Amino acid sequence: MNDKLSVLRLFARVARTSSFTRAGRELGISQPSVSRQISELEADVGTALFVRSTRAVKLTEAGVDYLTRVEAILDALEEADHAARGSTELRGRLRVALSTSFGIREVIPRIDRFLEMHPALNIDLLMSDDRQDLITEGVDVAIRFGALPDSSATSRLLGRSPRLLVAAPAYLARKGRPVEPAELGQHAFVTGPSSAASLGWTLRKDGREAVVRGDGRITSTVNEAATAAAVAGLGILVIGLWGCRSEIADGRLVPVLEDWKFDPVEIHAVFPTGRAARPAARALISFLVEELAPISVDADARTRGR
Repeated sequence: MNDKLSVLRLFARVARTSSFTRAGRELGISQPSVSRQISELEADVGTALFVRSTRAVKLTEAGVDYLTRVEAILDALEEADHAARGSTELRGRLRVALSTSFGIREVIPRIDRFLEMHPALNIDLLMSDDRQDLITEGVDVAIRFGALPDSSATSRLLGRSPRLLVAAPAYLARKGRPVEPAELGQHAFVTGPSSAASLGWTLRKDGREAVVRGDGRITSTVNEAATAAAVAGLGILVIGLWGCRSEIADGRLVPVLEDWKFDPVEIHAVFPTGRAARPAARALISFLVEELAPISVDADARTRGR
């Protein structure tokens, strides 16, 4: 092969996009040329790196291992180029995994300022309320909520998000406003991925502690749907402040049991295991740490001023 490095970049893009066509489009290469170059790479390596089907292209076990090693090489080269330029300019394409609701509500409205600072950088937002596999999805950095399991992955704390109970004014007018946690057992709940209803919720006030459990009358696998259900008056919702700030601001939702507090939820940036964090990933997370700082403030201070 005349240019092994270009082929390795092509391989990484095919692996990340699971598509010869999309990878070729991004790199300005025809689909037949992509297929030919990948076949030549597989012949050179001596093993199949992809399983091809009419619907998708997926990495083989050998391909997953090869991708990990190839990306380490490409990342090291990018780091060297970045250092040699002696500037803060970032280039290439950055893949960021995050929840749909958090991406829509908190990241997308802010990310334009980051892109203005780095006009040669492109960002893929992989938004899902399921946790993506960082390696197989080719993720450069993921934003995740809650305590992290024991892992060798590198992470950075972005902040701590307050959680609160909220409901629609119409629901509270119809069912009554609870004044003690024990009264929540008489109410319907709406639950989403961030609610963790099956584990119960621990509330604290003046040294007192109450554990509340409630099955969701409406449950959803998507946080946005859970918020919409609460706005529709279908029950009380437990959610991070980031997931309902606009609804509280315009009165569609109101806090319930404001004097009782939840432990805040940690927000982490997680980088793939076995790879040095890309300069672009580190820069984006540093940007978000500053931009998302207001999420970590006390919920009462945020809601009383609205």
